[in-house]
Amino acid sequence: MHIWEQIPERERRDLLIAWLALSAAFTVASIGTSRLVPTLILEMFLISMVTAGVAFIIHEMAHKFTAMKFGYWAEFQMNPTMLVVAVAVAAVAKVVFAAPGATMIYGTHISEEENGKISLAGPLSNLLLLIPFALILGAGLGTGIFELALVGIMGVRINAMIAAFNLLPLGPLDGAKILPWNTPVYIATVLIAFAILFASLNYNISGPFFS
Repeated sequence: MHIWEQIPERERRDLLIAWLALSAAFTVASIGTSRLVPTLILEMFLISMVTAGVAFIIHEMAHKFTAMKFGYWAEFQMNPTMLVVAVAVAAVAKVVFAAPGATMIYGTHISEEENGKISLAGPLSNLLLLIPFALILGAGLGTGIFELALVGIMGVRINAMIAAFNLLPLGPLDGAKILPWNTPVYIATVLIAFAILFASLNYNISGPFFS
């Protein structure tokens, strides 16, 4: 079966809505509500789609297709309330609380190892996405193209943030299922994610989006 055929129409709709809502939230958090310049909003929204949007979709699809590799059916289901909350919090606090929904796995007798590997797939995909975004950042700095550098640093930050947040060993987050399965793998992944996150947060570039 073709990959596209494994994503039902309802799931495609949920992914698209969550993608657009998260991009809007990151746009608002980045430029605030005081600089409502149409060209600035559009540019930042497109950048957010490429960075936050791609990070989110790859993360959820990594869960989905890893689960399906083990023989389970999995679908992403958005949470409309949390999408509204994400945009509202971004507007008020300039912070994105990204919990757009979750990939639901349908099956019985999922082993601890399978659950751990399915959960690890999401954060691991974000850590792998750091490579192309770091290359984009380097290309932007090398050519002096600010927008390219911005895509790179935002991509690095957002992917590191999503990985680190989901690796917390709490509630339904990925970390709570990875830790009991393989503690050394969990510790190594957490250290990498948080180290890159802290490094990226301390790395600043100047331009029209930031003062």
